[in-house]
Amino acid sequence: MANVIDARPIGRSGREKVFTAINKASGWLDALGFSWLVPILKMLAGDSVREQLSELRRLLLIPLLGIAAFLLAWGALAPQVQTSLGAVPGPVEVFEQGGALWEDHVREREKAAAFYDRQEARNAELIANGQEDRVRNRTYTGKPTYLDQIVTSLFTVGLGFLIATVVAVPLGIASGLSKSFNGAINPLIQIFKPVSPLAWLPIVTMIVSATYATPYDWLPKSLLISAITVTLCSMWPTLINTALGVASVDKDLMNVGKVLQLPTHKTITKVVLPSSLPLIFTGLRLSLGVGWMVLIAAEMLAQNPGLGKFVWDEFQNGSSQSLAKIMFAVLTIGIIGFMLDRVMYALQRAFTFSANR
Repeated sequence: MANVIDARPIGRSGREKVFTAINKASGWLDALGFSWLVPILKMLAGDSVREQLSELRRLLLIPLLGIAAFLLAWGALAPQVQTSLGAVPGPVEVFEQGGALWEDHVREREKAAAFYDRQEARNAELIANGQEDRVRNRTYTGKPTYLDQIVTSLFTVGLGFLIATVVAVPLGIASGLSKSFNGAINPLIQIFKPVSPLAWLPIVTMIVSATYATPYDWLPKSLLISAITVTLCSMWPTLINTALGVASVDKDLMNVGKVLQLPTHKTITKVVLPSSLPLIFTGLRLSLGVGWMVLIAAEMLAQNPGLGKFVWDEFQNGSSQSLAKIMFAVLTIGIIGFMLDRVMYALQRAFTFSANR
């Protein structure tokens, strides 16, 4: 009997540790878009099945029903709309074109592998014949695949977002710390914040063309134009939220810094930034979302070989599959945008205290 009595608290303690671990993980799962896993883990740990099934229905079943209803409505209504390219494709036709794009990617990779195999064999033969001076190593120049274009778009928006962050965060800190600086910069923010990327693009194109005459292989001119356009349109949420976060820092904390006679850079790194990080990350999330939206239009006009150019090329192509490919690209853009936001939210949870409370 004593052994049984001793075993029960140990089992309860182990169960409590499991639930504590699940509760700690729930914040990260929610940040990454997998909050529906929490009720499943709790059921496996022995929690109330009825309660967790209710939670699972709210987190997973209802969203899935919404998606299913959308797909059914899409499939039913799409054939009723006729365009110059035929009826609007339904979900089945769109996802078939997604499969075709994947097959194109695989075929292009096989061509590239065959090209490099032939080149290597030819160079080996030349070396064997003592003709090393004729050895050439060329890069495969086949057309970019759909996956290549996704990677290009991600690199472009990442570069534009990085430039926007490097510019906007210091300006926002200065604006939040100094009322005079804020008064000077605020009119410029209000003027340039609403400007469309279509208005920025011709200006950026002319300036980049004049100043970036010999582009690097890893940074083509069209990519830089798109990235700078993304920067000019996406930096404002970060700048505004950073200024608001810095201006909202507890005055007592600032006074402590003055009493301790902290230098300015110490005050910023030890007092200002830790307190304003939640709002800074909110601005970063908004900026990344704006940048991803702006990117597609910028790539269309700058002819940067990303998703925007893919959409434009398919629109110009006008084949019977073009509309389905464009719609698949729209879904891809939306899913990637959601994933980018989740990544930023996860980073916010990792680096800010308020998100983890």
